[in-house]
Amino acid sequence: DTDRALVLLEEYCKKLRKPEEQQLKKAIRKVMGIFKSSLFQALLGSFKKKATRHGTTSHISFPVALACDVLGYPKD
Repeated sequence: DTDRALVLLEEYCKKLRKPEEQQLKKAIRKVMGIFKSSLFQALLGSFKKKATRHGTTSHISFPVALACDVLGYPKD
């Protein structure tokens, strides 16, 4: 769920206040912009269709898994 990933990333960005964290904050905001893009949404839709067709869907979406990996959160 892209929306959930965006919420997680936004919450994390709010915690980044130190000067040395600003580069990371900028990179996370760039990822957020990609998640919001129509191209990413189209590619994600295509990926979901293929995964469903091949029976390889999982309980967690790619954007959420990526956000969890970046933030060090558990995926459950």
